[in-house]
Amino acid sequence: MEELEHTCPHPRTTLTKPAIFARESSCDCRAPHEKLTIAQARRGTPVDRPVRVYADGIFDLFHSGHARALMQAKNLFPNTYLIVGVCSDELTHKFKGFTVMTEFERYEALRHCRYVDEVLRDAPWTLTPEFLEKHKIDFVAHDDIPYSSAGSEDVYKHIKEAGMFVPTQRTEGISTSDLITRIVRDYDVYARRNLQRGYTAKELNVSYINEKKYRLQNQVDRMKEKVRTVEEKSKHFVYRVEEKSADLIQKWEEKSREFIGNFLELFGPDGTWKQVFQERSGRMLSYALSPRGSPCNSPPRELSPLRSPSPPCPPARWHNARPSPPNSPKGASASISSMSEGDEDEK
Repeated sequence: MEELEHTCPHPRTTLTKPAIFARESSCDCRAPHEKLTIAQARRGTPVDRPVRVYADGIFDLFHSGHARALMQAKNLFPNTYLIVGVCSDELTHKFKGFTVMTEFERYEALRHCRYVDEVLRDAPWTLTPEFLEKHKIDFVAHDDIPYSSAGSEDVYKHIKEAGMFVPTQRTEGISTSDLITRIVRDYDVYARRNLQRGYTAKELNVSYINEKKYRLQNQVDRMKEKVRTVEEKSKHFVYRVEEKSADLIQKWEEKSREFIGNFLELFGPDGTWKQVFQERSGRMLSYALSPRGSPCNSPPRELSPLRSPSPPCPPARWHNARPSPPNSPKGASASISSMSEGDEDEK
């Protein structure tokens, strides 16, 4: 078993390293290589080596459609070793057209795809029996659409006739041609984008007039963005002001109700202030209706020898209190006569 591990490369058990490059001289697989049918390969035979599947292409602008095709090729059989051939720039430019990525960039893109076990650089455009024998290829995987190129209606026709072709399904809606079409269609947008990111007009192959036009459009877009930002901030500010205004109005209403309640409690019909006022008014009225005797701090008069001194009067609480009126008319006349006699004595 250890000899088999050294004689034939197995699928990678880890994804921490990129796929290996195929040797140009010969295949690394040393195990006996018998021709297999698709039915045998799907049953998992042979047990001493994996089924070697080859998939080739340009893989320019490597995308999810490429990855899905390679995933299908990797999972065609229970034990598959996937070899991916990538054509060089020279062959591609000759038979298909100019590429966006260089061949070295395309090699590296394939090496870092998780489904790929081995990358074969400078792959041939047409697969010959000698090439298949050299790399011990059991089956070739590709979509079933006839691929007309290099003077042939289908470059995979002889592979299909030999029973070595296994079809995969294309992913609709994504292809290298679609991606390039998007870029060409929106050329101005991407040119402005790259100018804004620091690329020069010379690097972008843009004329002086177009460069100025793109830079002006970028300035206009930045200004529009600033205006939108200011509008959003203004809306946010107005919303916050409305929130705070609602809070202030609510607090003002609460304080107003509290103030009105306190005012009515003090000055209402049954308020505290009315009770205090009534108490004070009652006291003042009682003082006014029940006056005290006249004060005794007036200067004393000289007593006549014929009159006896009057008894001392009690201390007066009110200095300006009037003398109490006589209780009867007779008393009043007697007091008047006594006052007249007193005046005559003084004279």
